[in-house]
Amino acid sequence: MELDPGTVAIIQLAWSRVLGFEDMAFADAAAGRLYRADNDAPALTFVTLFGTEALVGPDWAVAAAQDLPGTVLRQHSTLLTMSRAHGGRGLGEAQLYFCDALPALDPDPSAAVSSEGVFVSRLERLCPPDDSAEAGLSSAEHPFVLVDDSGDGDPAPLAGAGYDVWSGILAHLGVLTPPENRRRGFAQRIVAVAVEEAMASGLIPQWRVRTDNTASQRTARRAGFRFAGTQTSVILGA
Repeated sequence: MELDPGTVAIIQLAWSRVLGFEDMAFADAAAGRLYRADNDAPALTFVTLFGTEALVGPDWAVAAAQDLPGTVLRQHSTLLTMSRAHGGRGLGEAQLYFCDALPALDPDPSAAVSSEGVFVSRLERLCPPDDSAEAGLSSAEHPFVLVDDSGDGDPAPLAGAGYDVWSGILAHLGVLTPPENRRRGFAQRIVAVAVEEAMASGLIPQWRVRTDNTASQRTARRAGFRFAGTQTSVILGA
Protein backbone atom coordinates (compact mmCIF):
# COMPACT_ATOMS: atom_id res chain seq x y z
CA MET A 1 0.00 0.00 0.00
CA GLU A 2 1.34 3.42 -1.00
CA LEU A 3 1.08 6.53 1.11
CA ASP A 4 -2.05 8.60 0.62
CA PRO A 5 -1.44 11.78 -1.41
CA GLY A 6 -2.73 13.81 1.52
CA THR A 7 -0.15 12.17 3.77
CA VAL A 8 2.60 12.95 1.27
CA ALA A 9 1.56 16.63 1.25
CA ILE A 10 1.69 16.81 5.04
CA ILE A 11 5.12 15.15 5.14
CA GLN A 12 6.37 17.66 2.56
CA LEU A 13 5.02 20.50 4.71
CA ALA A 14 6.73 19.11 7.82
CA TRP A 15 10.11 18.73 6.16
CA SER A 16 9.86 22.19 4.60
CA ARG A 17 9.56 23.51 8.14
CA VAL A 18 12.24 21.22 9.57
CA LEU A 19 14.76 22.51 7.01
CA GLY A 20 13.69 26.15 7.25
CA PHE A 21 12.01 26.55 3.85
CA GLU A 22 8.64 28.09 3.02
CA ASP A 23 5.77 25.73 3.82
CA MET A 24 5.10 24.72 0.21
CA ALA A 25 8.75 24.44 -0.85
CA PHE A 26 8.83 20.65 -1.29
CA ALA A 27 5.39 20.52 -2.88
CA ASP A 28 6.25 23.27 -5.37
CA ALA A 29 9.77 22.12 -6.22
CA ALA A 30 8.62 19.87 -9.09
CA ALA A 31 11.40 17.34 -8.42
CA GLY A 32 14.07 20.02 -8.61
CA ARG A 33 16.61 20.89 -5.92
CA LEU A 34 16.06 23.32 -3.07
CA TYR A 35 18.88 25.31 -1.51
CA ARG A 36 18.98 27.32 1.70
CA ALA A 37 22.18 29.10 2.59
CA ASP A 38 22.70 29.42 6.34
CA ASN A 39 26.17 30.45 7.47
CA ASP A 40 25.21 29.73 11.10
CA ALA A 41 23.96 26.21 10.40
CA PRO A 42 25.36 23.69 12.90
CA ALA A 43 25.23 20.95 10.25
CA LEU A 44 25.35 20.44 6.49
CA THR A 45 22.28 18.46 5.48
CA PHE A 46 21.14 16.94 2.20
CA VAL A 47 17.64 15.45 1.99
CA THR A 48 15.75 13.66 -0.76
CA LEU A 49 12.00 13.39 -0.30
CA PHE A 50 9.54 11.99 -2.84
CA GLY A 51 11.96 12.82 -5.65
CA THR A 52 12.80 16.36 -4.53
CA GLU A 53 16.28 17.23 -3.24
CA ALA A 54 17.18 19.87 -0.65
CA LEU A 55 20.49 21.10 0.72
CA VAL A 56 20.92 23.33 3.77
CA GLY A 57 24.30 24.68 4.82
CA PRO A 58 26.73 27.60 4.59
CA ASP A 59 27.37 29.52 1.38
CA TRP A 60 30.47 27.47 0.56
CA ALA A 61 28.45 24.24 0.70
CA VAL A 62 25.66 25.59 -1.50
CA ALA A 63 28.25 26.72 -4.07
CA ALA A 64 30.08 23.38 -4.01
CA ALA A 65 26.86 21.41 -4.46
CA GLN A 66 25.61 23.18 -7.58
CA ASP A 67 27.23 20.81 -10.10
CA LEU A 68 26.99 17.58 -8.09
CA PRO A 69 24.19 15.07 -8.79
CA GLY A 70 21.96 13.92 -5.96
CA THR A 71 23.35 10.40 -6.11
CA VAL A 72 26.72 11.86 -5.13
CA LEU A 73 25.49 14.38 -2.55
CA ARG A 74 23.52 11.76 -0.65
CA GLN A 75 26.76 9.87 0.07
CA HIS A 76 28.14 10.60 3.51
CA SER A 77 31.69 10.58 2.16
CA THR A 78 30.82 13.44 -0.21
CA LEU A 79 29.59 15.74 2.55
CA LEU A 80 32.57 14.85 4.71
CA THR A 81 34.95 15.75 1.89
CA MET A 82 33.13 19.01 1.20
CA SER A 83 33.22 20.03 4.87
CA ARG A 84 36.69 18.78 5.83
CA ALA A 85 38.18 22.28 5.87
CA HIS A 86 35.29 23.43 8.06
CA GLY A 87 35.58 20.79 10.78
CA GLY A 88 32.95 18.43 9.37
CA ARG A 89 32.23 15.39 11.54
CA GLY A 90 30.08 12.45 10.58
CA LEU A 91 26.41 12.05 11.43
CA GLY A 92 25.74 9.55 8.68
CA GLU A 93 23.42 8.60 5.86
CA ALA A 94 19.91 7.36 6.59
CA GLN A 95 16.73 6.31 4.83
CA LEU A 96 13.36 7.89 5.64
CA TYR A 97 10.21 5.80 6.01
CA PHE A 98 6.64 6.85 6.79
CA CYS A 99 3.28 5.17 7.37
CA ASP A 100 -0.34 6.28 7.50
CA ALA A 101 -2.05 3.00 8.41
CA LEU A 102 -2.04 1.02 11.64
CA PRO A 103 0.03 -2.21 11.61
CA ALA A 104 -2.11 -5.35 11.74
CA LEU A 105 -0.69 -7.46 14.58
CA ASP A 106 -2.32 -9.78 17.07
CA PRO A 107 -1.77 -8.88 20.73
CA ASP A 108 0.76 -10.89 22.75
CA PRO A 109 -0.86 -11.97 26.06
CA SER A 110 2.55 -12.76 27.59
CA ALA A 111 3.89 -9.21 27.18
CA ALA A 112 2.94 -5.85 28.66
CA VAL A 113 3.88 -2.31 27.64
CA SER A 114 5.52 0.19 29.98
CA SER A 115 6.76 3.76 29.65
CA GLU A 116 8.72 3.67 32.90
CA GLY A 117 12.27 4.93 32.68
CA VAL A 118 13.64 1.94 34.58
CA PHE A 119 12.68 -0.38 31.70
CA VAL A 120 14.13 2.00 29.11
CA SER A 121 17.42 1.98 31.03
CA ARG A 122 17.45 -1.82 31.34
CA LEU A 123 16.73 -2.17 27.65
CA GLU A 124 19.56 0.16 26.66
CA ARG A 125 22.01 -1.78 28.82
CA LEU A 126 21.14 -4.92 26.84
CA CYS A 127 21.99 -3.28 23.50
CA PRO A 128 25.19 -2.10 21.79
CA PRO A 129 25.91 1.56 22.65
CA ASP A 130 25.69 2.68 19.01
CA ASP A 131 22.21 1.14 18.69
CA SER A 132 21.05 2.80 21.92
CA ALA A 133 22.39 6.16 20.79
CA GLU A 134 20.67 5.90 17.40
CA ALA A 135 17.30 4.94 18.92
CA GLY A 136 17.48 7.63 21.62
CA LEU A 137 14.77 6.07 23.77
CA SER A 138 16.08 7.52 27.03
CA SER A 139 15.52 11.03 25.69
CA ALA A 140 12.33 10.32 23.69
CA GLU A 141 9.25 12.33 24.60
CA HIS A 142 7.05 9.24 24.35
CA PRO A 143 8.88 5.92 25.08
CA PHE A 144 7.31 2.46 25.09
CA VAL A 145 8.92 -0.80 26.16
CA LEU A 146 7.57 -4.29 25.54
CA VAL A 147 8.04 -6.21 28.79
CA ASP A 148 7.86 -9.92 29.55
CA ASP A 149 6.14 -10.19 32.92
CA SER A 150 5.08 -13.82 32.63
CA GLY A 151 7.76 -15.19 34.97
CA ASP A 152 8.28 -15.03 38.71
CA GLY A 153 11.34 -12.75 38.53
CA ASP A 154 11.72 -9.14 37.50
CA PRO A 155 9.95 -8.24 34.24
CA ALA A 156 12.38 -8.33 31.33
CA PRO A 157 12.42 -5.70 28.55
CA LEU A 158 12.09 -7.29 25.10
CA ALA A 159 12.15 -4.29 22.73
CA GLY A 160 11.37 -0.61 22.76
CA ALA A 161 10.10 2.17 20.55
CA GLY A 162 9.51 5.83 21.17
CA TYR A 163 8.99 9.09 19.37
CA ASP A 164 9.64 12.81 19.48
CA VAL A 165 7.28 15.29 17.83
CA TRP A 166 8.75 17.23 14.90
CA SER A 167 7.09 20.50 13.85
CA GLY A 168 3.86 19.39 15.50
CA ILE A 169 3.32 17.01 12.56
CA LEU A 170 5.71 14.05 12.55
CA ALA A 171 6.25 11.37 15.19
CA HIS A 172 9.97 10.69 14.75
CA LEU A 173 10.47 7.08 15.84
CA GLY A 174 13.39 5.32 17.44
CA VAL A 175 13.37 1.54 17.80
CA LEU A 176 15.65 -0.64 19.92
CA THR A 177 15.90 -4.41 20.27
CA PRO A 178 18.59 -6.41 22.12
CA PRO A 179 20.55 -8.71 19.79
CA GLU A 180 19.20 -11.86 21.45
CA ASN A 181 15.60 -10.72 20.88
CA ARG A 182 15.85 -9.91 17.19
CA ARG A 183 13.88 -11.77 14.51
CA ARG A 184 11.24 -12.74 17.07
CA GLY A 185 8.62 -10.14 16.21
CA PHE A 186 9.13 -8.04 19.35
CA ALA A 187 10.20 -4.90 17.48
CA GLN A 188 7.15 -5.02 15.23
CA ARG A 189 4.85 -5.33 18.22
CA ILE A 190 6.24 -2.36 20.09
CA VAL A 191 6.43 -0.31 16.89
CA ALA A 192 2.70 -1.00 16.45
CA VAL A 193 2.08 0.45 19.92
CA ALA A 194 4.11 3.58 19.20
CA VAL A 195 2.47 4.03 15.79
CA GLU A 196 -1.02 3.68 17.25
CA GLU A 197 -0.25 6.23 19.98
CA ALA A 198 1.25 8.65 17.47
CA MET A 199 -1.62 8.38 15.02
CA ALA A 200 -4.15 8.79 17.85
CA SER A 201 -2.43 12.13 18.53
CA GLY A 202 -2.84 13.16 14.89
CA LEU A 203 0.81 12.63 13.98
CA ILE A 204 2.42 10.90 10.99
CA PRO A 205 4.98 8.27 12.06
CA GLN A 206 8.47 8.70 10.61
CA TRP A 207 11.22 6.10 10.88
CA ARG A 208 14.80 7.11 10.06
CA VAL A 209 17.10 4.13 9.49
CA ARG A 210 20.85 4.06 8.79
CA THR A 211 21.57 2.90 5.25
CA ASP A 212 23.75 0.08 6.60
CA ASN A 213 21.07 -1.21 9.01
CA THR A 214 19.27 -3.63 6.71
CA ALA A 215 17.59 -5.44 9.61
CA SER A 216 15.88 -2.24 10.76
CA GLN A 217 14.87 -1.47 7.17
CA ARG A 218 13.17 -4.87 6.94
CA THR A 219 11.37 -4.27 10.22
CA ALA A 220 10.16 -0.88 8.99
CA ARG A 221 8.70 -2.39 5.82
CA ARG A 222 7.06 -5.25 7.70
CA ALA A 223 5.45 -2.72 10.02
CA GLY A 224 3.85 -0.99 7.04
CA PHE A 225 6.30 1.88 6.55
CA ARG A 226 7.09 3.07 3.04
CA PHE A 227 10.42 4.40 1.81
CA ALA A 228 10.25 8.09 0.90
CA GLY A 229 13.79 9.42 0.76
CA THR A 230 17.11 9.94 2.47
CA GLN A 231 18.87 12.26 4.89
CA THR A 232 22.63 12.76 5.00
CA SER A 233 24.27 15.14 7.47
CA VAL A 234 27.61 16.18 8.88
CA ILE A 235 28.19 18.34 11.94
CA LEU A 236 30.18 21.47 11.22
CA GLY A 237 33.00 22.72 13.40
CA ALA A 238 32.93 26.00 15.26
